[in-house]
Amino acid sequence: MKILMVLTSHDTLGNTGEKTGFWLEEFAAPYYVFKDAGATLTLASPKGGQPPLDPKSDAPDFQTDATRRFRQDKDAQQALANTLKLAQVQAADYDAVFYPGGHGPLWDLAEDRDSIALIETLYAAGKPVAAVCHAPAVFRHTRVQGQSLVKGKKVTGFTNTEEAAVGLTDVVPFLVEDMLKDSGGQYSKLDDWQPYAVTDGNLITGQNPASSEAAAKATLKRMGR
Repeated sequence: MKILMVLTSHDTLGNTGEKTGFWLEEFAAPYYVFKDAGATLTLASPKGGQPPLDPKSDAPDFQTDATRRFRQDKDAQQALANTLKLAQVQAADYDAVFYPGGHGPLWDLAEDRDSIALIETLYAAGKPVAAVCHAPAVFRHTRVQGQSLVKGKKVTGFTNTEEAAVGLTDVVPFLVEDMLKDSGGQYSKLDDWQPYAVTDGNLITGQNPASSEAAAKATLKRMGR
């Protein structure tokens, strides 16, 4: 069971002068769900090497059992520091792909040709494609038979009200909830910050950081694990 995890390489939060990147919990929680299920994990990012960590996700308030485990796990840290370049990844080598969020993907992965091709190829091959929180941004330009991959599909992702709560509505290039609806997705959500993951065939989406573990478990379930 080979699972690819794709992280952002983008570290600049619009024109705020602040840093962004991937959200630690959204990487660590799925990483250990997959690892503990016996999966072989490969990590990739557009630029390769060490993906930028959103510094806010390292704050004490946002630590979980999974993030604490990661901080003690030299092998996982080493894997994260040496992600493959996305352009070098062969979709056929993997049984599923999982995209952790953080604000970074809104800028790079949403527009990344290699990411778009990877998702379209895996999805066409009947393999699970999963994204959590801001990472459903990766479906902005993905197509199936000329239509948006999310059209008519049950989906979720970071809500407009959650974006407003973190004060970034006017900073982000687009709102995940609006994009999914505009693309024809059947968008649903729970209250802000509640765990919520949606499965529609081989498309799996999670609403926010708290949904990371549920989205990873849903991915394994689609793989028959």
